[in-house]
Amino acid sequence: MGLLTEKLNPAVDKKILIALSGALWCIVGIMLCRMAFGWLSKADSGNVVWLGITGVIFSLLIYCLGFLRIVRRNIERINYKKDKLCIFAFQPLKSYLIVAVMITMGMILRHSKIPRPYLAVVYIGFGGAMFLSSIKYFQAFFKKNK
Repeated sequence: MGLLTEKLNPAVDKKILIALSGALWCIVGIMLCRMAFGWLSKADSGNVVWLGITGVIFSLLIYCLGFLRIVRRNIERINYKKDKLCIFAFQPLKSYLIVAVMITMGMILRHSKIPRPYLAVVYIGFGGAMFLSSIKYFQAFFKKNK
């Protein structure tokens, strides 16, 4: 039984797990911002600049008031574990439920009647915050590799 569980557990070194976490947060953040800037680029409104600035301010708030704490906790949790961890252990199990809710909410918002330029503010907010958070993961990765 032990051999079977070792085969089913895709374990990686915790340094790699931190780098993968950073890459995932970075990719998702860029994807969200790309969608948002695409919506803003097609907008006719004269408010596009203000909407973009509002999205950036929103991203800084989300980063400072929420995501920064989450990333720090995840990095600490990973660092205190044994050398090899399951590749899906970059966040606690309960956080996967939050991710599922966020993905669902994103899909609901994208299919809502909210004008895309206003929706772009939310997408820039979360995408920018995720991108900024990924930097913390990369910093932790490079610090471990010194």
